Amino acid sequence: MTLRFVLDPDLTPELREEIVVLWTAVSNAGGAVGFVPPVQVAEVRAVAERHFADLGTDRLLAGYQPDGRLAAVLFVEDMRFGLMDHWRMLKRVMVHPDFQGRGYGAQLLAEAERVARGWGLDGLRLTLRGGHGLETFYGRSGYVEVGRVPGAIRVAPGDDRDDVTMWLDLRA
Repeated sequence: MTLRFVLDPDLTPELREEIVVLWTAVSNAGGAVGFVPPVQVAEVRAVAERHFADLGTDRLLAGYQPDGRLAAVLFVEDMRFGLMDHWRMLKRVMVHPDFQGRGYGAQLLAEAERVARGWGLDGLRLTLRGGHGLETFYGRSGYVEVGRVPGAIRVAPGDDRDDVTMWLDLRA
C-alpha cells in the first residue's frame, strides 16, 4: 500500500493531536524518537509543541493511509545558518507501530528525498540512537554513517547509546 504524502499540512488542533498520539505510540513501542518508554501523551505534547512552533522555518511531512489515517511523519529542520543552507536535518522520523513492517518508513524517506531534490538541496542529515539497528534501515535508503559519538545518549543508568550521524548525498 502506498502512502499519500502532504508537505506542510494544515496544522489543525486535530492534526497536532494525531501527531502527539503517533509520537507517543512510537516511543512506547521502543522507537528512539526522544523518549524512553513508558511515556505519557502530556510529556510528548510538551516537546511536540516546540516542534510545531518552529514550523514555517522548519517543515512537516505527513504520510496518510488511503483511509485518511495518519501513518508517518517527519520534521525537516532548517539549519538557520547561511553556510548550511544547502542541506537539511530530518528529525523524528516516525511510522505508527500499527503500520510498521509495510515499507512505510522507506516510503517516507523516499518522499523526503524527492522533496529535498526538488528544493535543490545537496544532502539530508539525520541522527539516531545506536543499539536499535537503525543504521541498516537508513542504509537501505542510501544514508551512510558519517559520525558517531560513543555513549552520548543516556537512556538509563548504565545504558549509554551512541549518537550516530547519517548522511544522504543528493549531489549524485
